[in-house]
Amino acid sequence: MPLFLSLLLILWFPSTNADWPPSLGYWPSSKLRPMSFYSGFRNLWGPNHQTVDQSSLTIWLDRTSALIDRSIRSKLSNNEVHPGFHDEVDMEFLGTTFGKPYTLQTNVYIRGSGDGKIIGREMKFHLWFDPTTDFHHYIILWSPKEVVFLVDDVPIRRYPRKSDATFPLRPMWVNGSIWDASSWATEDGKYKADYRYQPFVAKYTNFKAGGCSAYAPAWCCPVSASPFRAGGLTMQQYRAMRWVQRYHTVYDYCRDPKRSHALTPECWSESKYLTNSWIKNFFQLLCD
Repeated sequence: MPLFLSLLLILWFPSTNADWPPSLGYWPSSKLRPMSFYSGFRNLWGPNHQTVDQSSLTIWLDRTSALIDRSIRSKLSNNEVHPGFHDEVDMEFLGTTFGKPYTLQTNVYIRGSGDGKIIGREMKFHLWFDPTTDFHHYIILWSPKEVVFLVDDVPIRRYPRKSDATFPLRPMWVNGSIWDASSWATEDGKYKADYRYQPFVAKYTNFKAGGCSAYAPAWCCPVSASPFRAGGLTMQQYRAMRWVQRYHTVYDYCRDPKRSHALTPECWSESKYLTNSWIKNFFQLLCD
């Protein structure tokens, strides 16, 4: 019991270093093997604005592609089979202006079309590095219990399943794109895409995807965000996530006083839920 109490106290111990995240102890991206682009993906539109080799994909936006489709987005979505009534889990870089950091936005919405008539669950971050200078891991881990967003294996957000009505339960596909979101993306639409600087380029590499389909047998065991088979995060991961959310969050819908939270139960008593979830998983790890 003394060991358990001392570990629990560390969960709430604040980091004093705002430049780099605390140690993780677990790296879920290492549990999946990389694949070539065509082994797991295909082009849906804009083939004239992409190049592919065995290890990377380059896509770009200019005036011609903007007409058919300035944010860079990776997402889970089922819009192809539920148009206008689909689920979506997003990680996207929003547009920026010179001298200002890029904003990484995460979002979850359920049975909506993205037309403003749905409940957005946006959290936005300024990362602890410049995302334009090198490749980094951007990860969405979706399980029946939670959605965890990670950057370089650092959990930046955990979205728990509080009810069936507020959680994506239907099968989804992985999508990546670059598109002109001038109406809202850059400082809420204040700045529009300046095509004097076209093309706007995004590069993907180290493609990884895996898991269990909706029709998989019971013994299928997908990669977890943590060593806990039941999901959740370890104490070290919670500490890292709290570090990110303390030093690098620039918007959290749960803390927006202008938003109604009547239909967002994930915003209710979140800190208590995190504590109880960690205690449950700690004892499971001991038993395993």
